[in-house]
Order: sequence, then C-alpha cells, then structure tokens
Amino acid sequence: MLKLNLDRFFRIAGRRKLFVPIRRAGQVDFGLWEPGADVDFDSLTARSAKGLFFPQSEDLMVFQMRGKAIEVEPAAVPDDMFVLFGVRACDARSFAILDRVFLEGPVDTWYQARRSAGTVVALGCPGPLAESCFCPVFGIDLAEPEGDARAWVLDGELYLKAMTEKGEALLKELDGEEVDDNALDAAKADARAKMAQNPLADLDLTGLDGDHMMEMFNAPEWKALSKACLGCGACTYVCPTCQCYDIRDFDTGSGVTRFRCWDSCMFSDFTLMAHGNPRRTQLERFRQRFMHKLSYFPKNNEGIYACVGCGRCVGKCPMHVNIAKVVRALGGKNR
Repeated sequence: MLKLNLDRFFRIAGRRKLFVPIRRAGQVDFGLWEPGADVDFDSLTARSAKGLFFPQSEDLMVFQMRGKAIEVEPAAVPDDMFVLFGVRACDARSFAILDRVFLEGPVDTWYQARRSAGTVVALGCPGPLAESCFCPVFGIDLAEPEGDARAWVLDGELYLKAMTEKGEALLKELDGEEVDDNALDAAKADARAKMAQNPLADLDLTGLDGDHMMEMFNAPEWKALSKACLGCGACTYVCPTCQCYDIRDFDTGSGVTRFRCWDSCMFSDFTLMAHGNPRRTQLERFRQRFMHKLSYFPKNNEGIYACVGCGRCVGKCPMHVNIAKVVRALGGKNR
C-alpha cells in the first residue's frame, strides 16, 4: 500500500484528465480537477459518476445529404485516458452492474471505450455520508470499495492500494511511501461500526428476489406505495444503476443527428408504442421500477440486486417515496 500527500496525487492531472468530487454552488458533483478546485471528500455527490461512462446525452451518428445520396458519419468513439478519483463504494459497485448490461453481448461500443479509457480509484468512507446510506444491505463494504485502486484519506494523507493492472500502472506513476496493509484496520472498523448505527442499516431483503417474483408482483402494498408518486423521474436520474435510454433524431438544418439520452421507466411515455402503452397507470410504472431493482435483475444476474444503497433516491424524491420504503413494506417479516 502506498502513502502520499494528496497534492502529489493531483499532479497526475498534468498527464491525463482527473475527475474528482468538486463543490460548486452548494452542490458536490464530479468535475475536472484544476488548481484551486474546491475538492470535497466529505460528501456524497448529488449524482453518481455514471455519466462519465454512460453520459446523459451523446451523439451516435450524423446523416448528411450529399446531392441525392445520404452519408452516414458515426460519432467518434471516445478514447481520452482519464482517472476517476473519489468514487464511493456504492457507486463503484454500480459500475459492475452497468457492465452486465453494456458489456455482455451485444457490447455497447461507446460505453466499452469509456470503461477502457478510465481508471477508477474508489475512496473508502469514514462512516455513512448521509442518514440515507444503506450499502451494507446489498453486501457492500464501505471501507473496502471496488475499483482499479482503493483509496483512503486519513489525517490529510492519501493511502492507495492497487486492485487491477490499471491500478498498478497508476501507482507506478506516483511517488509515495510503502506502508503496511494493516495500517488502516482501526479506521475501517470504526467506519463499519458507524454504518451499522445508520437508520436504514436494518433493511431486510428477505422475500425480495427472483424466487418470489409473482408473490411480490401481486402484493397489495403497491397501491399505497405508488399513490404519492408524481412520475417526475428524479429517482432514476440520480440512480447510479439505472440504464434506460431513448434514441432520437434531431434536425440540425443541414442534416440529422441521431443521439441517445437517458430515459425513465417512471415517465408516462416510457414504452409508449403505436398501439398504446403496456403500463398505463403510475402504479404499474412504479411497480416496474422496483420489481426490476429487487426481482427481475437478480433473477437474471445470479442474485445481484440492481440497487447499491447509495440513498440518493431517498433524499431527492419530492414526495418521500423511495426504495427503502418499498423494502420496508414488502421485505423481511412483512412477507
């Protein structure tokens, strides 16, 4: 394990792009590091780092008229090397979930290119960053995040441990002191103990899986749970694992640009087709979102849930409807 000053680590920005949590206008989000940036390692970012691999909007191709012929120009595949530093354990796990969607046939070329170009340095949490955190419910260790390298900040010093070949290559670029891997054991134990006291740490997933799909689908609790939902989609846009998108064409005046953008299963026009919409009510759309997270995805992915317990939906829903309430109502002893 390598120990060094944070300022030394930031020097890698001179060799490749470096994205870190930055506070701007009272909100923390990932941004490009530059001297003087207000870096914030004490807060959970308002949005996950998902957008660096799966942007909210991106061009796919351009159609141009050349006389009577139509020329198709595919968008350039991104290949700029970058380092993503400060990703928390919940968001780091989300990348593995997105990989199952975008990298397991058919492979998404744009997502694959960004994943190949990026080196993820995941930062261990000193404890829950908000009362809405509940990552351990999904088997995530906040003190031992997944990534190309693991990082911890303690007493102003940065500790790094390589976990992949990418991580090893990154650490070779850095000038630091080799220290024992057990140097942070006490801090990690303290972080886990603090998380165990968080309000949502006792959520029980019993009965919420692919083996209880129809029982869960027909549960009478959905009516009451969905009643307050506005269908605004805020929960899906801050969620690190939501991957639905739409593909649209935009007339530029000199051609047509085809692009894709995030979509939401909570929107009334989601899955709208010529014959109508198979999910006509907000109850059906609400149920679809949480059935996907807690039943459909685990059924098709070796029991892996499509939620990482980041708690963003808990904090962002204007009507206080969220996955924690769904688990409370449908999971554990209630089933």
